[in-house]
Amino acid sequence: MECRRYNTIMRSFGNFPRIRLSRIQLAVLLSLISVLSFAPQGRGQSMARDIYPAPEQAKTDLAAALRAAPAMHKRILLDFGGNWCSDCKVLDYYFHQAENLPILEKDFLMVHVNIGEYDRNVAIAERYGIPLKIGVPALAVLDEHGKLLYSQKQGEFESMRRVDPAAVTRFLLQWRPARAGCSTVAVNC
Repeated sequence: MECRRYNTIMRSFGNFPRIRLSRIQLAVLLSLISVLSFAPQGRGQSMARDIYPAPEQAKTDLAAALRAAPAMHKRILLDFGGNWCSDCKVLDYYFHQAENLPILEKDFLMVHVNIGEYDRNVAIAERYGIPLKIGVPALAVLDEHGKLLYSQKQGEFESMRRVDPAAVTRFLLQWRPARAGCSTVAVNC
């Protein structure tokens, strides 16, 4: 019975090369597929989702952040990139790691700026000193009133796959708003 079911399944693949699997190998393969397809997508697992909204959304999102930041006493973090960019996805993954997410949520309003294929939102990038020709992801930090405090000019996170994840933590700690009695290196302040 098991062999007939296996053969029926294998015949349904048509012209694909036939691979002989033992029952144990087949069970392991099906179990692995099942586990992976139903794996939870928690806050720390952002690699598969689209990060950047449609390019035309950037101006609206930036305006909303500029209106909200003063009342919330948060800085604005502009993240320039595209959903096609694997380094942008790595940076987003690092932002959502346990040591970084609380800092990000407490101290920053994140605005993802979709640059298309380096042909969209170029004026926003220029306004905040982001040289897109160097690559993405690229970040700019604004104070709560919209004043530019920092922009990456040398492609610091452009090769995010080779950057130590702790560099993201250091970046967030360095650019978060100053609070009375807090040092710039204290994570839980």
